[in-house]
Amino acid sequence: MKGVITCCGSSNDGTKAEKEVNFQDKFAVPNDNRTDGVQPSTIGLPVETPPLTWKFWQKRRYIVVLLTFFGFFNVYTMRVNLSVGIVAMTELRPVYYQNGTVGYEQYFNWSSTEQGLILSAFFYGYILTQLIGGYFGAKIGGNWVFGVGIFTTAVLTLITPLAAKSGVYVLIAVRVIEGIFEGVTLPCVHDIWSRWAPPHERSRMATIALAGTYVGTVIAMPLSGILANTLGWESLFYVFGVIGVLWFIVWVIVVRRNPGQDRYITKDELQYIKASIGAVRDKKPSVPWKAILTSKHVYAIYVANTAETWGLYTLITQLPTFLKDAMNYDLQKSGFLSATPYLALAILLFVFGYLADWVQMKKYLTTTQVRRYFNCLGFLLQGTFMLLAAYLLHPVWSIVCIVLAVGFGALVFCGYCVNALDIAPQFASIIMGISNTFGTIPGIISPTLTGVLVKNKTMEEWRIVFFITSGVYAIGCIVYWIWCTSELQPWAKRKEVVNDRESNTDTAHM
Repeated sequence: MKGVITCCGSSNDGTKAEKEVNFQDKFAVPNDNRTDGVQPSTIGLPVETPPLTWKFWQKRRYIVVLLTFFGFFNVYTMRVNLSVGIVAMTELRPVYYQNGTVGYEQYFNWSSTEQGLILSAFFYGYILTQLIGGYFGAKIGGNWVFGVGIFTTAVLTLITPLAAKSGVYVLIAVRVIEGIFEGVTLPCVHDIWSRWAPPHERSRMATIALAGTYVGTVIAMPLSGILANTLGWESLFYVFGVIGVLWFIVWVIVVRRNPGQDRYITKDELQYIKASIGAVRDKKPSVPWKAILTSKHVYAIYVANTAETWGLYTLITQLPTFLKDAMNYDLQKSGFLSATPYLALAILLFVFGYLADWVQMKKYLTTTQVRRYFNCLGFLLQGTFMLLAAYLLHPVWSIVCIVLAVGFGALVFCGYCVNALDIAPQFASIIMGISNTFGTIPGIISPTLTGVLVKNKTMEEWRIVFFITSGVYAIGCIVYWIWCTSELQPWAKRKEVVNDRESNTDTAHM
């Protein structure tokens, strides 16, 4: 990592003298007498002392990762529970009357089109606040934006049963508002990583935290099926809403915007993070909007995000319905099977996140190669297995292909999802805000399109849905391969002016 600071001090003639400090040079030569808890590595990056161990709770940055993991866990449990819940809310249930006859009834008689609108309503709100989440994350702190977004989503989840009973359009409105507050969470978290994540730990920290989204999906889908069958469909929203509120209380107590504001961080860890990331920032950074909106390297992130989320949102919102309609699985079994792909994804995020950092530290691949190879290999594997699932449409082998298609998305997240921190770290939350705006469009189009295509709930209709998803993956692979880079962009380079006293004080306002 190469960072340049322009420091100003008073010269003999009363003018400000400037000097440049290169972090890579500072730590390039071993020095056994350092007292700041930081030692150089063989690749020019500082190494923390004492060394990392399996006792992750001894490092405050990993506590932040853990709580961010559980934050994303809550985000997705509250997002996907309706995908399972809507099956219980609309299925025909036998009713046995006293005269010996049998009838059937539904809690809600929603058409296929109405169900598609309900499932996609969340994303109409979600798309509105992606850029806002990134912007305010950079301005007031990603920790606060992240926490408040999840807390408000939890409260709205608690009132979802009341909204559903009030009418389909009331439920749609609540889901739109829920999407508005949840939309800020993913972009603003990049502000947290820009302050807490050393460069050669970015892939693992970001992907481990992001794994919470899929662990949440793994837990929510089968648990939603169990709750719906045992306690009624309303219980899904009450259980996950309460968990979200409890998480928010812990988050506010523990997490701070940057290491300098954390009273429990050790001096060694604080110095290590400062040395790795840089101790100063622009007082009033000017956002280079034109460059962000026109750079082909940024557009590589936008396209990759859109392609990946198309596949994920299609399966998150439609997989339980697909398993019931095309594979004839019952609600509880479909809940467990729907969770299996995301279990694979959550596990592989840990594996590939660590692998991506490891091959960089060992200099087997450059950062650009890691981003390009991991991302595009993931797209190729996902597209291939989605095609196989479409051709087979077999109760066992189609599920296996879907599990592999979703699981290999872990490779993709080691690419575009971390890329903004490489090319423009101080604007990463804004870039991801714009990127997720594009990436949310599939959440609006895909469920609605699926509702239109799957009118008769036949295998042939579902096959078209899988073909479309494979084609989107192919487009994402081609564009990202051509335009991807990890080089710090000229418009994102910062030369910061601080006085001597500021450069030596705690970076509480980073």
